Amino acid sequence: MRYTELGHTGMSLSSLAFGASSLGSVFHETKEKESIEAVEAAIEGGINFIDVSPYYGHYKAETVLGKALKIIPRDKYYLSTKVGRYGKDGVNTWDYSAKRATESVYESMDRLNIDYIDLINVHDIEFQAALPGGLQKVVDETLPALVELREKGVVGHVGITDLQLDNLKWVVEHSPKGTVESVLNFCHYCINDDALTDYLDFFEQNGVGVVNASPLSMGLLSKRGVPAWHPAPKPLVEVCAKAAEYCESKGYPIEKLAVQFSVSNPRIAATLFSSANPVNVRRNIEWANEEPDWDLVNEVKNIIGNQQRVTWANS
Repeated sequence: MRYTELGHTGMSLSSLAFGASSLGSVFHETKEKESIEAVEAAIEGGINFIDVSPYYGHYKAETVLGKALKIIPRDKYYLSTKVGRYGKDGVNTWDYSAKRATESVYESMDRLNIDYIDLINVHDIEFQAALPGGLQKVVDETLPALVELREKGVVGHVGITDLQLDNLKWVVEHSPKGTVESVLNFCHYCINDDALTDYLDFFEQNGVGVVNASPLSMGLLSKRGVPAWHPAPKPLVEVCAKAAEYCESKGYPIEKLAVQFSVSNPRIAATLFSSANPVNVRRNIEWANEEPDWDLVNEVKNIIGNQQRVTWANS
């Protein structure tokens, strides 16, 4: 496992990191005991960075993760959670106010059974872009509230997350230097979309660390294929399905190739994957510790062809 410092935070993260969204049963119903075993398997396999959010499963992911963390020594992991995006009774809600952000941090610590959050993120800032105040509210209100908690020692570091790379760049540009210490972006450093590379120079020049998520591009790069809710356009779905079939014919699962590709860039501190199955966790760790077949990567890229970097709106 490679470990890389996240920007200038002093936190050296495992190249493969554990996204706890699956613990919230966001993809399918999960068993709590198996979910806890999955977290343990991640730590045992060398993963030292765990990311979660109140939004995942409408607090369920944080609650289940909190039970797992009770039995894991605190010095074995760095923990990231988020503010701004929530939900109740299956209904999504957003609140990027300073008051709610501050409250949310303490609520998360209670659910997670910890007294310190290593990294606190503003979650999916593009939703605030569509609300009154726009992204300027993240700059003027949400982030200062989190910086205040950082100064008090309640949280260690402050970051932002979004699918849209331009939003991340805009907030970094319009915030006081040192406010944003890291960004988390998803579906933009995977075999079908490497747009994140266009922004690495900017983030590095501003001392901002980078976390990547979803090496399978939310299921596009999988034998199973995308769930019905996946927002990708049909032509992209179709070529990714062809790529998966091609990899299968070569005896090299596209999931394996996708994970290996996404963890291969040393300029990206960590890549998050999610599973509530300890067997899957161990398999992903094994894959991540091997070099990808670069010839096969190029063949898959050729199959994807003009659908490279085709993206979608967050949902």
